[in-house]
Amino acid sequence: MPQNPTLEIEQSLWKQGLLRIAGVDEAGLGCLAGPIVAATVLLPAHCEMLEGVRDSKLLSASQRARLFDAVKSSALCVGVGIATVREIEQINVLRASHLAMQRALSRIAPYDHALIDGRPIKQVDLGSHTAIIDGDATCYAIASASIIAKVRRDRFMQRLAKRHPGYGWEKNAGYGTKQHLGAIESLGITPYHRKTYAPVQKAIQQLQLNLED
Repeated sequence: MPQNPTLEIEQSLWKQGLLRIAGVDEAGLGCLAGPIVAATVLLPAHCEMLEGVRDSKLLSASQRARLFDAVKSSALCVGVGIATVREIEQINVLRASHLAMQRALSRIAPYDHALIDGRPIKQVDLGSHTAIIDGDATCYAIASASIIAKVRRDRFMQRLAKRHPGYGWEKNAGYGTKQHLGAIESLGITPYHRKTYAPVQKAIQQLQLNLED
């Protein structure tokens, strides 16, 4: 059974006098195309949870859209940071995701403490923070951020789909679906494809072989 997030960690921090608590999560880590988008949500101290907020992956597109507006309205502020495809290829996807998180947090500073989905982060200075594995499933602040990140990234990929039709980005958001992989083979790659990823490398190699024939 999927877990529902709670405010247990946030409440513990509020009791310590840390009132400006930010949740942080990212979207797009495993995609073949498009940037990584990180979001941070600064919660009002001692707030109550919005009904329905949970890990964005467990929500339908319509549920995410509704909760996106609700989370934005209830938060003190929301910040979004992006790591580009070029940055993903230059510094690797994990470090790029940390960079996107740092940029998102810079937009809502100052904050007393950040709750971040994933493993502890040492390469990038994120200030006072706690990393929580599967935090989007258990921590309300992080689950809220996961919804903002997912919706913002999906909408960006929908806009890109109009400029690069045929890959299905308006539906698959750049993930390696059967349609997307087939389009890479038949249409080639775009500047938004991550060339360091194996399926994209395979398509590049196949194109080179076709040119040599």
